[in-house]
Formats: sequence, C-alpha cells, structure tokens
Amino acid sequence: MSKFKFCTSFLLILFIFGCGQNPFTGKSTLALVPNSQIIPMSFKQYNQVLEESKVIKEGDQAQMIQRVGLRIANASERWLIKNGYPDYTDNYKWEFNLIEDDQVNAWAMPGGKIVFYTGILPIAKNEAGVATIMGHEVAHALANHGQQRMSAGQIQQTVGAVGSIALGNEDQQTQELFTTAYGIGSQIGIMLPFSRNHETEADKIGIKLMAIAGYDPDEAAKLWKRMKEYSGGAGPPQFLSTHPSTDERINNLQKWSAEAKAEAAKFGVTSFQN
Repeated sequence: MSKFKFCTSFLLILFIFGCGQNPFTGKSTLALVPNSQIIPMSFKQYNQVLEESKVIKEGDQAQMIQRVGLRIANASERWLIKNGYPDYTDNYKWEFNLIEDDQVNAWAMPGGKIVFYTGILPIAKNEAGVATIMGHEVAHALANHGQQRMSAGQIQQTVGAVGSIALGNEDQQTQELFTTAYGIGSQIGIMLPFSRNHETEADKIGIKLMAIAGYDPDEAAKLWKRMKEYSGGAGPPQFLSTHPSTDERINNLQKWSAEAKAEAAKFGVTSFQN
C-alpha cells in the first residue's frame, strides 16, 4: 500500500471510530483524544494557573462566582438526569474561581474547571449577567469542546501530512505553496468555523442552563449589548473570527430566550432572577 493510501485510510478510521455524542444536541462529536487523558491534564493546568494568579477567595464577588457556578452546574445535572444521562459528569470536579485581573474574560477547561477575571464583572453588571457567562462556560465543559478542538487539531495535522506526501514528487516551490495555502485554508475554512460553531452551541446550551438555574434568560442578550458597547463594535470580519459576530449573538439569544423559559418550566421554574 502506498504512503498516500495508508494515510487516507488512517484518516478515514479516525473519522469512523473517533466519535462521541453531545447529549444536549444529539450530534456526533470528534473524540480522538479520550477524556480519560484530557481531564487529568486539564486539572493539572488549571491548578498551575491558580498558583500563578491572584485568586480572590473572600468577599461578595468571589461568593457570587461560587454561588452562580454551583447553581448552573446543579441545573446541568438536573437536565442530564432528566434526559437519560445520569452518569455523564462522573469524572467532573466542578470548580469556580475568580482571579484579580483586568482582562475582560472567562474560560472553562475540560472536567468542569472555570475561571472568571475581575475585569469582566463590570460588564456582567448583575448576577444574571454572570450567569449568562457562567452558563456559556459550563456548556463548553459539558459539550466537550476542548476535546473536539484537540481532535480537530490532530485531523488538521494529519490532512496536512497527507497532502505533503501526495506532493512528494513535486518541486520545492509547489510543496511550499501547498504548505502555505493549506495552513491558511484549513484555519479559515475548517478551524475557525469549527470554533464559531462551538461558541454558538455554548450560547444555546448556556441560556437554557441559566434559565433552569432560575436566572432570567432575557438578560443574556442584554449582556452582549453591553459587551458590544464596551468593544465599540470593533472586531475582525466574522469569517476571520473564532467567535460569531456580536450582533449575531444578540439576535440568537433574543430568539432563544423563550425556548429557555419553556425548558425551565419543565423543571418547575417559572420565575427568574435578574
């Protein structure tokens, strides 16, 4: 068997066998790197970040991050149990920390490790704003987006190697042209849309989780209006961005708010906190 045929066959095997399932969407997901490998690495890296940062343990803001995080995590557990996934988060160890830093950011790592930076709190404005961000980050963790991104990176590297092998007999200039073009093409054509899809998915899952947790899902779009005002509407063209445009997010969240309230009603939640 030629090297090219071997590599393409190997790539096909990766697609067939390297799949999981997102319980919130029912869609198949890339899972070439198992969570049994990813989660311990995630915990180690998370602890390292905390050791190197100024973590706020006391005070109203830190307590709010803990409170909102636990409410969102509990809401996710209730949803998973109700929908037939009682053991889904057995390997998760939820942790919510606030780091003193002016960055307007928050992030999640596989296995339920969440960080908020103090810089994002003025834009969050209220507890429901924090819940919007928290729901989004918890959704990233639950949907195994970190695992999918690592798996997509493996495929990107494999496809690039296949292309290089196929052009092995071509002149050096042709090979260099492929390497440059493939790097740009795979980033814009595959990796960035892949990331945007994750962000949109996390928005949709997150707004439902915040509603089940008792937070007003109408506040989600309001948060992103404040985020747009803060950024002055600046940002790269959407096809070059890893995130959907702010206007698209606002429109989506406004549309999904009624769905989130309907989902919350299934759990007996009919009044919501701002």
